[in-house]
Formats: sequence, structure tokens, C-alpha cells
Amino acid sequence: MDRYSRMVQFLKVLLPLAAIVMLSTVFLLSRSIETNVSVPFAQKDIDERLAQQVVTRPDYRGTTRKGETVHIEAVQATQGTEASVPTASEFRGRFGLLNGGTITLDSNSGLIRPDNGTATFVGDVVITTADGLKVTTDLLNTSLDEIRGDTPGQVNGTGPIGNFSAGRMTFGTEKTDGPVHIVFTDGVKLVYEPEKAER
Repeated sequence: MDRYSRMVQFLKVLLPLAAIVMLSTVFLLSRSIETNVSVPFAQKDIDERLAQQVVTRPDYRGTTRKGETVHIEAVQATQGTEASVPTASEFRGRFGLLNGGTITLDSNSGLIRPDNGTATFVGDVVITTADGLKVTTDLLNTSLDEIRGDTPGQVNGTGPIGNFSAGRMTFGTEKTDGPVHIVFTDGVKLVYEPEKAER
């Protein structure tokens, strides 16, 4: 047997042995894997979420036909049943206007209907604008396709010129490409504060 043949025979034995040693080293040096991983929810919570079809932190983002941004989120939402409508808790919204301004909306609960292009804010609704206007009401209906909304009930608020109340409030554009206006109607009462207006 020549030298080349002996070398081939030697490598046939050596290489498999080297492979076995390397595999053994990988297993010996590897860390133990934790197989008993705990889930951050109790089984009761998981069962309730499955039964009610609860969604945690739902988040809706869209753009109106004019290019304004619409962002609505909540802590959690339920799909609802035949006897109840779908609702979301701690309902929050933010409308980004083309001029750089914003309208933020906060409420206890709400309902979003992308199929109808609407969102409804319910309970302790707070509407805040970038120029210092803050309005509170019980119910606010808004659109997802354009910056538009209305309150069917009374509103109370504070602004740069004082405190006020009204039977109804609407906001939106009067013309297709016009700016967003907030309009108060049905018995508007204003307590004018000159100090605020001068600031």
C-alpha cells in the first residue's frame, strides 16, 4: 500500500472522529434552555379574552382624502356580541391638520367603524386644539375620511378669551380646501376674561 492510500485510510477514520468531538463540544458548552416559560396572563384571563374576543392596544392609522392624518388607539377593545356593540376602553384620537395644527381627543370608551368611516368617543370626552382650546362633552361623533365631528349634547370649555358653554359643537371645513373651523351653537355663553385675551 503506497503512502497516498495510507493517508486516505487515515483520514477516513480521523475526520468522522473529529466531527463527533466537535458535536460533543457544542452540546457540552451550550447553556441549558429554560423549558418552563411562564405566560404573562392567567389562564382565566386567556379564557375571557378568547370568549369575548378582546384585542389589546388596538391602533388605527389613516389619511383623509386631503392628506390629513388620523390616529386612533385604545387600551383594549371587544368585538361585541349579538346583544352588545363592539367597544374600546380609554379611547384616544389625534387629527393632524395640513397647517401643522392638531386636534387631540380623549374619552373613557369609544367605537371605531372603518367600514362606515366613523369613530365615536363616549364618556368624559376631552377635545384639545394646538391653539389652547379645551372642550369637554359626553359624546363626540367624528369622521375618518375627513376632519369633521359634532357633539349632539352640551359642551363646556376654556380658551384664550375665557370660559364658555354651548348646546352643540361642530368642527370641519366650510369649503373643500378650506381650513378647519370649530363652531359653537344652541345657546352659547361666554365669560370673557380680558387678562387671558391679552396674554
